[in-house]
Amino acid sequence: MTLEKNGHQFSPISADLKNMPADRKNKKTLPVQPPLATKANPDDETAMLKNIRSRNTSSDFLKSQFIKRRLNNLAILIMACLLAALPFAKAANAAGLIRDAEAENLIRDYSIPILQAAGLSSQNISIHIINDKNFNAFVVDGRNMFINMGAIMQSKTPNQLIGVMAHEAGHIAGGHLSRLRAHAAKAQTLDLMLKILGGAMLIAGGAGGGKDLGKAGQGIFAGSSYQTYRSMNQYRQTEEYAADQAAFVYLTRTKQSARGMIETFEYFASQAIGSLKYSDPYVLSHPLPRARINQLREKAERSPYFNKKDPPALQLRHDMVRAKLVAFTSQAGYVYNRFPNSDQSRPARYARAIATFRSTGIKAFLPKVNKLLAEDPNNPYLHELKGQFLLESGNAKAAIPSLKKSVNLDPRAAIIRIMLAQAISQQPGGGNPDVIINHLKKALVREKRSAIGYRLLANAYGRKRMIGEASLASAHAYFFEGKLQDAKMQAKRAQNRLKKNSPKWIQANDILSFRR
Repeated sequence: MTLEKNGHQFSPISADLKNMPADRKNKKTLPVQPPLATKANPDDETAMLKNIRSRNTSSDFLKSQFIKRRLNNLAILIMACLLAALPFAKAANAAGLIRDAEAENLIRDYSIPILQAAGLSSQNISIHIINDKNFNAFVVDGRNMFINMGAIMQSKTPNQLIGVMAHEAGHIAGGHLSRLRAHAAKAQTLDLMLKILGGAMLIAGGAGGGKDLGKAGQGIFAGSSYQTYRSMNQYRQTEEYAADQAAFVYLTRTKQSARGMIETFEYFASQAIGSLKYSDPYVLSHPLPRARINQLREKAERSPYFNKKDPPALQLRHDMVRAKLVAFTSQAGYVYNRFPNSDQSRPARYARAIATFRSTGIKAFLPKVNKLLAEDPNNPYLHELKGQFLLESGNAKAAIPSLKKSVNLDPRAAIIRIMLAQAISQQPGGGNPDVIINHLKKALVREKRSAIGYRLLANAYGRKRMIGEASLASAHAYFFEGKLQDAKMQAKRAQNRLKKNSPKWIQANDILSFRR
C-alpha cells in the first residue's frame, strides 16, 4: 500500500516514532484524524422556528440564530455544488490517493455488477480511494467516483458500501452533476437579485425615514439567502431521491439487498448538519430526511433480496481490507487496542502483523506474515505485503520472490508489478534492464499516470543507451509530478533522438504542446 500525492508515492503511516526502528524514522507520516461526527437533536431547528413564531422577548436573538443556521446550511449546499464542479486532480490532490491493489480490486469487484446494471460499464468509470478517514463518497463528473478510505473502514459489511456506491452510480446515470451546477448558478443569481432589491429598500428607508420600508428591506436582504437555501435544498432532495430509486433498481437487478444502504443512511441521518467541524462530509453533501429513508425502507423490504447476506468469502475480503487500512494509517498502539491478541481472526492478525513491522521491524514481522501465508498461500496480497516490507527494509533480493509470486497470482495488479521492477532495479548492477522494461511496459498500460513507473523505465532505457526512449520516459515522469517545464525539456530531448512522426515522437510532441 502506498499514498500517492502529486505524482509521488510514499508509505501512508501514522507511526509511533518512539518505538520505531531507526531505519523507519525518516518515513513521512500522516496527521491524526479528527473525531467522527457527533449526533444532534434533529428537532433543534424546528424548536427554534417555533420560538421565533411565538414572538417572545428573545425572538430577535432567536431569529438571528435561525438566519445564521440557514446561511450556514446554504454555504454547505453551495460548497457541495462547487465540489461537484471540481476536476479530478483538485479533488484528490489535497488528501492524496490510497493506492493498494487489494483494496482497489475489492472496490472494482463491488462496482462491476452495479455499473453494468446502471448501463455505465462502457464509460470506463474510475474509482479512487481518498486518504481521508471521514465517511464520504461522491462523483465529480461522469468518469470518476471517489470513495474515502473512511467509508470502507466504517462499512461493516460489503452490502453497506455497495449500497453507497449504487447511490453514487445513480447520480452519474441520471446526469445529476451537470444539472446541479446549472441550478446552483440559477439559485445564486436569484440570491443576488434579492439582495440588490433588499439593499435598495434599506437605502430608501434610511433616506426617507421610512422605518417600515427599511425593515422590509432587512427582511428581503436576510430572506434572500433563505430562499436560495430552500431552492437548493429542494433541488438536492429531488436528486437524492432519484439516486435512491436508481440504486434500489441496480441492487435488485444484481440480486442484492438494499438493507446495507438503508443502514448507512439511517446512521448518518442522525448526525448533526449544523457543525461543520465534526460532521462527516457525507452528511453535508447528502441530505437525509427521515421521510425519504422510510420510503426507501418500505420499498426495500418488499424486495425478495432484502434479507440476503453477503457471501462469507466476500465478507472476509472486506474485513481484511478494513483491517489493512486501519493498520497502515494508524499508530501501532491504536492497532493493538482495536485488534487485541485475544482476537485470532485472520483480519486481526493481518492488522497486527502490519503494526508489528511499523513498530518493531522486519524480524518480528516475518513469522507473523509467514503464518498467514501458510494458511492462505494463494493470497497475492500477503505475498505483496511481505515483498513490500522486505524492500522497505533494504533487502530487495529477498523481496523479489514474494513480489513475483504476487504478480503471478494477480497479473492485473500493475502497482505490484511496478514494485517488482523497483526491487529488480535495486539489485547489484541494477538488474536486467530488459526484464525491468518488460514489467514496466505491462504495468504502465494500466497505470498510465505512475511517475515512479516512468522514472524506473527511464533508468532502464538509459542503461541500454536508448536515450530517446529514456528522455521520453523522464518527460512522462516529470509531467505526472506536475513539473511541466522539466517535462517539456525532456520531451524536446526525446524528439531530437526519436524518428519524426513515430508514435513515441508524437507522445513527446503532445507534452510539448500541453498548456495548463
